[in-house]
Amino acid sequence: MIADVLIAGGGPNGLMLACELGLAGLRPIVLERLTEPGDEPKANGLVGQVVKMVDRRGLHDQLSGGPRPPRPNSAYFMFAGMSLNLGLLADSPVYNLPVPQRRIVEVLAQRAAELGADIRRGHEVTDLSQDDDAVEVEVTGPDGPYRLRARHLVGADGAHSGIRKRAGIGFPGVSYDRTTNRTANATVPADWVDPTTGALNVPGIGAILPFLPHRTERGGFGYAPLPGQDPLISTIEWDEPETEAQMTLDELRESARRVLGVDVPLGPPTGAGPHVLRRRSGGNTRVAERFRDRRVFLLGDAAHVYTAGGGPGLNLGLQDAINLGWKLAAELRGDAPPGLLDSYEAERGQAARRMNTYAQAQSALIAPGSDVTALRELFTELLDDPGTIQRIADLTAGSDVRYDMGAAGAHPRTGRCAPEFELHTETGPVRLAELTRSARPLLIDLTDDGSPGALAGRTDQVDVVRGRIVGADIGATALLLRPDCYVAWASASSSPDAAELDALQAAAERWFGVPATARA
Repeated sequence: MIADVLIAGGGPNGLMLACELGLAGLRPIVLERLTEPGDEPKANGLVGQVVKMVDRRGLHDQLSGGPRPPRPNSAYFMFAGMSLNLGLLADSPVYNLPVPQRRIVEVLAQRAAELGADIRRGHEVTDLSQDDDAVEVEVTGPDGPYRLRARHLVGADGAHSGIRKRAGIGFPGVSYDRTTNRTANATVPADWVDPTTGALNVPGIGAILPFLPHRTERGGFGYAPLPGQDPLISTIEWDEPETEAQMTLDELRESARRVLGVDVPLGPPTGAGPHVLRRRSGGNTRVAERFRDRRVFLLGDAAHVYTAGGGPGLNLGLQDAINLGWKLAAELRGDAPPGLLDSYEAERGQAARRMNTYAQAQSALIAPGSDVTALRELFTELLDDPGTIQRIADLTAGSDVRYDMGAAGAHPRTGRCAPEFELHTETGPVRLAELTRSARPLLIDLTDDGSPGALAGRTDQVDVVRGRIVGADIGATALLLRPDCYVAWASASSSPDAAELDALQAAAERWFGVPATARA
């Protein structure tokens, strides 16, 4: 028997792909080496466009712990330890969702299982081969080795991906061997915390804002008060001697003293944990040479890793999964248009390289040295300009990525992720996020004559919703959305002409293939 899709890796990215495939009616097999999710806290939340996307798949309420829709961060965010005043923007693209990675895995695993995924913990892919028809993998499980064949294999097995290595895909990039990062959950004096701003007021230093690292000529210091746990305290230093000694809280205190020049009384964490207490030397910013080798695909950290603050990894990896899922499903159904699977690498490679710029720019701007300090002073002046803030905020969120939809002279929204809005229909108001939870193509028709809604012969492929938007201007009267919520076609006309409607049909065929009636 040949399975449709094997996913190597049961972390957030692999599980998100399993959910996407499940929405398309497929039953992937997820092979995860660990028998249980790891206790070590890793990512502490989601940042950027992916927050909107988990809402558009109906997962935001569970991850956030409440029914409130996501709202953009209109306060501040960080870039290389400098504050981005998002309040200067008319529409901030930066969304934040603080949630531990363990909870993300729990929610995604539950959803994937509900949709029929076969999640096998304690099963590790140890080898692979592929031919014209399938991929064959050797797996070691609790009951011994066995083999599986599948139409496609996806490597979501992390930065040290065995799938990537066995597929012979290179992983070029930059290694940073000068830095030492220390991080721990720790308590701080209660009277040091500003109850209004949440800042940590360090005597002799001043206010250190939450989640905004403080740089000195000797390194960096960070304070991150996360929900449900003691704050994360972190430092970064350069050119520290290597050590095999176990990390301790005393070591973090000494590092903070060297970086800040003052003592910070850090106490042991409270509660049962698990608590972070780690030291990491060096790091990597790398992008795979390619994201596909015939029937093998890479996503998440297997395809790209970054030593950058601001949470780019999960933002990028989860969107990889959302991009790949519907395309694999179309291929397996047999209705994928030519080149659809190739577009995965083209689009997500573009996003990964853009994030590479983000990561390396931050690394350069937090380094020690008076020349870097001078550069930061100039950069800080530039951050008084809303245009500069907008550019960096878009880069942070991933909203500056525009895919090639193949339409000359297209509407400005074409190729970009759709904005969020509320649509008023005959049955009442509905948010876009509520219309996209089936992961099907969607046509939003706001025109006077309803002409785009015809999409002759495509009712089996594309959901059509007519209505009007109140209280917002999205600059369009009709939007054709791919399942990943990127705009494949848009119009600004109240009554699109024949040329625009022809372009709509062409966009639908480009991304969703010929209609079922034409295939028959």
